[in-house]
Amino acid sequence: MLYLNIHEAKTHLSRYLEQLLQGERIFLCKRNIPIAEIRALPKPLQQKRPIGLAKGEFTVPSQFFEPLPDDVVMAFEGH
Repeated sequence: MLYLNIHEAKTHLSRYLEQLLQGERIFLCKRNIPIAEIRALPKPLQQKRPIGLAKGEFTVPSQFFEPLPDDVVMAFEGH
């Protein structure tokens, strides 16, 4: 963990980017009191998710496809 005062971070943030990518966290401080945290975002997925990952995990009941009761429809429509 790195602790940087705001002025140091504003002036030299690019120096710390590689450390952020390696998993380091930076705590921004105002007068040596931590007020915020900077950390790298998770890496995006390299491949598309396959379709059907939850196949066989659950079943959709037939009632799911039936019309909603009138009172529920009215609640959605704001009546």
